[in-house]
Amino acid sequence: MLFPALLSEISSHDFEVAETLIGVLRFVLIFVAARTLAEILVRFELPTILGELLAGVIIGASGLHLLVPPETQVQLNGAFANAVGGLAHVPPEEVSSIYNEGFGSLRSVSNLGLYSLLFLTGLESELEELMAVGAQAFSVAVAGVVLPFALGTFGLMALFHVDPIQAIFAGASMTATSIGITASVFGELGYLRTREGQIVIGAAVLDDILGIVILAVVVSLAAGGSLEIAPIIQLVVAAVLFVVVALLLSRKAAPAFDWMIDQLKAPGAKLVGSYLLLGVSCFIATAIGLEAALGAFAAGLIASTSKHRVEIQTAVSPIVALFATVFFVLVGAGMDLSVINPSDPDS
Repeated sequence: MLFPALLSEISSHDFEVAETLIGVLRFVLIFVAARTLAEILVRFELPTILGELLAGVIIGASGLHLLVPPETQVQLNGAFANAVGGLAHVPPEEVSSIYNEGFGSLRSVSNLGLYSLLFLTGLESELEELMAVGAQAFSVAVAGVVLPFALGTFGLMALFHVDPIQAIFAGASMTATSIGITASVFGELGYLRTREGQIVIGAAVLDDILGIVILAVVVSLAAGGSLEIAPIIQLVVAAVLFVVVALLLSRKAAPAFDWMIDQLKAPGAKLVGSYLLLGVSCFIATAIGLEAALGAFAAGLIASTSKHRVEIQTAVSPIVALFATVFFVLVGAGMDLSVINPSDPDS
């Protein structure tokens, strides 16, 4: 832990002051930058998520270095470090360490925003419509995974003479999609409950599952040079079962969920019950090797047939508006555009 290591130079009070200042400043920067750009873009009838992503780029690793995820290994803005250090009576060179130590809590908040967004997306989905467009969603998902993977892999090998394993890894990375961004854009544009919106959302969910399977294959090849079939089959079976069970529960589990909600009498019962369902579903998805985000979407589907659906939607929407912003700004902040500088052959 960082805290004991700093005790010899920094008092407990000064450390806590610095940590608090950093935490508050991060949230202020995120919301001021995101809201400013969102207000500008919405006047041009563009999705506000573009403003949030752009805000992250501007204040993040590619811009002012005010919001720098530790994994980017980008130096924190000197003026920021000096200001916090001066106010907290902490050496500026130690501010970066304190900054990185507390970044995990911000990441947790951003994940809460993402999971809440996908829960709301599932909640607003029409189950009958989603199942009706299953074939179209599956075809879109397969095309959206197979084509980028094949073209990326063989294109790198043929045009740039990249080694096969490296080319396969790059091709696999090109299959990645963001169901969070898809859900946010379609929700804001009002297309989420249309037939086309349900096809795209269904395809995005299947894309994530297919991408995980491809990644498992690639990792298996890279690790041992040979393909381990059993773990991949196990992952595929788990993914299929998860989707089937989620759809079945969406039809059958609403009465039990409603009964649980009705037993809770303290204020906020519907919100607490919903997030209990969300947490259990995310846990199960992660435990079987899938993305927690898929679990969040499944939880929303389960609650979509609840008699409390409208009230749950009303309670969850402000949480999404607040914390999903943090997630999208962090996505932009983590982008280091200097690594794709065309004027630098080593980037």
